[in-house]
Amino acid sequence: MRIMLRSLLVVLCSMLYTATFAQDTDDSTSTKPQSDHIWNIDVLCGVDLPAADMAKRFGTSYRLGFGLKNKTASNWIYGAKFEFIMGKKIKEDSLLYGVKTASGNVIAQTGDLMNIGIFERGYQVGFQIGKILPVAMANKNSGPLLLLSTGFMQHRIKLFDKDQAFPQINDGYYKGYDRLTNGWYIDELIGYNYFSKNKLINLYAGFNFTQAFTKGRRDFLYDVMRKDDAARNDLLFGFKLGWVVAIYRKSVEETYY
Repeated sequence: MRIMLRSLLVVLCSMLYTATFAQDTDDSTSTKPQSDHIWNIDVLCGVDLPAADMAKRFGTSYRLGFGLKNKTASNWIYGAKFEFIMGKKIKEDSLLYGVKTASGNVIAQTGDLMNIGIFERGYQVGFQIGKILPVAMANKNSGPLLLLSTGFMQHRIKLFDKDQAFPQINDGYYKGYDRLTNGWYIDELIGYNYFSKNKLINLYAGFNFTQAFTKGRRDFLYDVMRKDDAARNDLLFGFKLGWVVAIYRKSVEETYY
């Protein structure tokens, strides 16, 4: 896995270097104007399939978030993002094992049967850097997109007791069940970035690969009777779509003439 990760990073860096070199060559031999300097306010959504340790705990998950990026006149991109992670497929078979009936229900404090909602919840926050590779001279703001992100990732199991009838998971006791996990991550996205010439339709889409190097953070898990401090390799493969509110920065010439 480390060899694959290093190889992927080498490929991305090589593509970014090549794109920069090619852009510099074009600028030195052409009198055509550069692309625009644009601030991007992004609304993000996506779907991910888990792998490695992530697949042992969760199923398909979804992202919803926002970002702020600056696209320079040379088509470099840098900025920051925040994304929520949500899912409802949990694979921890031992969770609440001691208080479940044979049918999978939970016995409440009143003796009634109840269903506990169990969900995946998490987030990512990080910085981004990338490059747009313009392929059409008529619109130098658009083209294939390479985007690299890194930052902090956290996920846990959310136990939802709507009626507050199950004291074993309320008042802080949920910490013995929620599998709180966090650490740093890197994320690569390969896709396409489109800015319309009329400035009304602006978006990007692509495939992303997330590698998170995380660790369990709870001192004791009630169901398995042990501490949770194991190092994890959490992987996500997915598709992402971003709707962009573009704010064009005028050049000095445009401002004064």
